[in-house]
Amino acid sequence: MLRCAIIIWLTALPALAEEVVAGLSQSRISISTNFDGSEILIFGAVKRQDPIVEDPPLEVLITVEGPSRPISVRRKEKRFGIWINTDAVEVDRAPTFYAVATSGPWAEVIKDTEDLRHKISTLRAIRSVGATIRGSQDFTDALVRIRANSDLYQTNIGSVSLSEQTLFNTSIRLPANLTEGDYRARFFLTRGGRVIDTHEKIIAVQKVGLERFLYRLAHDQPIIYGLMSLAIAIAAGWGASAAFRFLRN
Repeated sequence: MLRCAIIIWLTALPALAEEVVAGLSQSRISISTNFDGSEILIFGAVKRQDPIVEDPPLEVLITVEGPSRPISVRRKEKRFGIWINTDAVEVDRAPTFYAVATSGPWAEVIKDTEDLRHKISTLRAIRSVGATIRGSQDFTDALVRIRANSDLYQTNIGSVSLSEQTLFNTSIRLPANLTEGDYRARFFLTRGGRVIDTHEKIIAVQKVGLERFLYRLAHDQPIIYGLMSLAIAIAAGWGASAAFRFLRN
């Protein structure tokens, strides 16, 4: 009886007026020794029950987020002629990669309250609640700036092509220095700056071949990895010395 009542209640709920349906050109990235980056084509469409609403127009916002890790951000100052670490902030969680793409100007695509709720912008995706020193925001800004210079943080305003408020597409470039793990692609439909629907997909980034063997060895058997590295270093040094002696003779 209760089950029947729940089914009747669910079927009586109105369907969403607009829903996002999205896909990726690839859902798995393999990092090998010659990996120099990749590019993912992101595409999708808006499924709707009612005619298109022209005003306010529909907007699309897409994020791709890598695994989050804690990180220490330090400030260097010149003291007595040398650069030393002074203040430091412990960031609780920061994405190793983060890209944001929008179909229009930021202020028109998303309201600040919605950004805070869904943690869409780069600064909102970084969790730094434990930072207590004065000027801790400067450390977070510095982290964003450093990773943006390495192409690990990207903000692509207006890069999403939206056709007739129905079809959309964009591309996200992934640099060579990716961290292994699951990357989360999020899709947001907004109207008047408010989120009306969301969708999510996972991109698996994994080392393969020699890269994966060395990575697993370093993490699972650090002593063996260290001894192997030492042996390689000794062999390389001996080889260079032998070659130098041969050239001299």
